[in-house]
Amino acid sequence: MTDTNAHTSADTGADLTKIAADLAPAGTLRASINLGNPVLAQGTPDAPSGITVDLAREIGARLGLPVELLCFDAARKSYEAMASGRADLCFLAVEPAREAEVAFTAPYVVIEGVYAVPRDSALRTPADVDAPGVRIGVKAGSAYDLYLTRTLRHAEIVRGEEGVDTFAERELEAGAGIRQPMTAYAAAHPQVRLIEERFMEIRQAVGTTVGRSPETVAFLRATVEELKATGFVAESLRRAGQDPNLVAPPAASSV
Repeated sequence: MTDTNAHTSADTGADLTKIAADLAPAGTLRASINLGNPVLAQGTPDAPSGITVDLAREIGARLGLPVELLCFDAARKSYEAMASGRADLCFLAVEPAREAEVAFTAPYVVIEGVYAVPRDSALRTPADVDAPGVRIGVKAGSAYDLYLTRTLRHAEIVRGEEGVDTFAERELEAGAGIRQPMTAYAAAHPQVRLIEERFMEIRQAVGTTVGRSPETVAFLRATVEELKATGFVAESLRRAGQDPNLVAPPAASSV
């Protein structure tokens, strides 16, 4: 009996051989992994793990491709690998500044950006932070850097390798970051507290370069939706010690 799954997608009728050749013309699926986001990836460059690693391997398996994991310590480096052609697949937050180069799926995970402030700070809400004289430490090139650059009207962004480190070292009025590591940071530093209300939702998605065929992008989008619906994403998050409730809702139908 012929294994038709090696050649076509049962749901879409897509030719997986053509999709594999389009997505990974060198014959190996090169996936860009951001170890700087502990919700999405953990471990070391030699032994990475987490939801993005699991997604890369699952996509490779469905296309019959070996997978090479290219690990970076920041989203901007992961994006640069994608944009420069060194990677075929990336796992980044959807942001307008990236969409000129990256064709995104719908998000598979939604996380939150929050602020840390000194415990005695008068800043209580995200709106309070966007004020003259307020300096915010951010990780350069991160999703929240791009978002705050686009949306802040009064506060000043101070970029560094890590937002909370820049916040602490420069004695800034606020630091921006992802809720989970920011919560851990505040717990370890009693002189710091979080502003609990999020300042943004960070929609983490799978991406490839915009020059890929429509069939390839459609395959990635359909695969992400299936893996959310079947519990693959939630189980991967659980294995990594992350909250399975971070799974994004189903994508809105385009029909």
